[in-house]
Parts: sequence; C-alpha cells; structure tokens
Amino acid sequence: MKIIITGASKGIGRAVADAYAGEGNELWICARNEASVTETAKALKTKYPWVDVRSMAADLSVRADVERFAKWAQDEAGQIDVLVNNAGRFLPGSIAAEPEGTLEELLQTNLYSAYHLTRALLPGMIGAGKGHIFNICSIAALQAYDNGGSYSISKFALLGFSKNLREELKPHNIKVTAVHPGAVYTASWAGSGVDPERIMAADDIARMILAASKLSPRAVVEEIVMRPQLGDL
Repeated sequence: MKIIITGASKGIGRAVADAYAGEGNELWICARNEASVTETAKALKTKYPWVDVRSMAADLSVRADVERFAKWAQDEAGQIDVLVNNAGRFLPGSIAAEPEGTLEELLQTNLYSAYHLTRALLPGMIGAGKGHIFNICSIAALQAYDNGGSYSISKFALLGFSKNLREELKPHNIKVTAVHPGAVYTASWAGSGVDPERIMAADDIARMILAASKLSPRAVVEEIVMRPQLGDL
C-alpha cells in the first residue's frame, strides 16, 4: 500500500510510519523540521531496507506547504491508499486566560492541515473508489478537561470534520477513522516525572491504526478510543 503520514518525525506519527514500513508499505512522510524528518526516513530505510520511504519538510499549518506536499506526494505516488492526518500541536491553557491568537494557531495546525490535505487527496481516492483516512484526534475531542482551552476546541472540531467526512465518503468506499488517544509517552513527557509505565506507548496507537486499515472493504472502525489501563492522568 501507499501511505501518507503527517507529523511523522516523532511520537505517534513516527510509530505509525514504523508500523507501516515494517509490513513493506511505501511511505510519503512530512514534518516541520527538515533534519528531523530526513533522519526519520533514513532510520526507517536502514531498519527496513526493502521499503521505499520518501520525506519532505512541510509546515502544514501553512496552506502553501499543504498544497506543495500534496502535489509532491500525488505526483510521486499516484493513488494513495492510506492517509494519516497526525500533524498537530498542544498548547495548554484556559479560554479566558490563554494568549490572543491561540485558537487560530491551533485550528490551523490541528484542523485546517487535515482539512486541506484531505481535500487535495480526495479526488484521487474517489476516482479509485477506495482509501482510508485516519484523523488523530484526542480524548480531548470527547470530553472537556481542565487546561484544555483551544486545544480541546480544535480537537472537537477535528472530530466533527471526521464525522462529516465519514458520511460523505460512504458511497465512494472510502473509510474514515477518528483516533482518540489518551496519554501517550512521547518527547513532551520527558522530564515530567511521570513513569513511562503509567501511560501508553506510541506503538500501542500505531498497532491499532495498522490493524484497522487491514479490515475487509465491508468493515470500518469509525472511532478508536485508547486510554492508559489505569485511566487518564
């Protein structure tokens, strides 16, 4: 299969890239930092030398970068089988006290990136009559919580996008899955004092996404909700 993964240089995105590469799929990946995404592609090709992994630095909060990445991936890959909209950013805060512009910044990164990239790739998927889109939402899209602020708003919006997309694409045999991870041990938790064994590994999320993409055309997992065994932090 041919896979596009955004925000693929670390955390969940990198784990998803590793999971798909491990099964011999072709990957087109992006992240904001050129050195980081280049290193990710190199590491994957070293680990799985039989796999084709191509990378591009792109800030998907910028519309022009979305369009540039979409055109590059389509020109090289042709038909895309799986799109994983993982690019995102977390800024804690409350609606009343967070800095001016926080909502706009998080909507651009967490919602508009997925919206515009998906729209750019949909004609090809619709033409082929197949495809699977994964939007990495959050448990913050399911329930408000302290210090969620605009981050939670942006993730609620991404879930709404996913639900509408699912309904629109049913007739075209294109699947849409919203993924809601709870606490996942990534670089953002380093130095926090939280025991890594208390929260999930990024690979846990990646394996569920991979499994959901391998179902028959007659079945779709509409939402994946995952939390640490001991509950949210």
